Amino acid sequence: MNLFSSTFNVLEAGLNYSSLKQKITSQNIANIDTPNYKAKEVSFNQHFQNALHNLEANRTDPRHFTFSNGSSHPTVIQKKNFQYNHNGNGVDLDKEMTELAKNQIYFNALSDRMNGKFNSLKSVIRGGK
Repeated sequence: MNLFSSTFNVLEAGLNYSSLKQKITSQNIANIDTPNYKAKEVSFNQHFQNALHNLEANRTDPRHFTFSNGSSHPTVIQKKNFQYNHNGNGVDLDKEMTELAKNQIYFNALSDRMNGKFNSLKSVIRGGK
């Protein structure tokens, strides 16, 4: 029996993705003046597809789709053939700052949802008071 629903696992995976995205984007910004540094990015599509395959559901009819359990790991991809600077650097500062802002909104949404789930559990433990 699971004590918590699978929602916690999905939210945790989302927070892990956001953390990795923050790390990679920060590395790109930190290396903006490094000659021949190529920007990296976290593959969201692969992460999303893995998350879809990790859904758990109860089958009430044999004709329903099956869901499998597994682990999802976002992948880091190095961008190639991009050069934004004369020294071969492939980091676009405006794009990286935009990615930081989007990631911050994503992280805040996930953490608010996680907080709501914990508040629901706290309410249940206290008996609805």
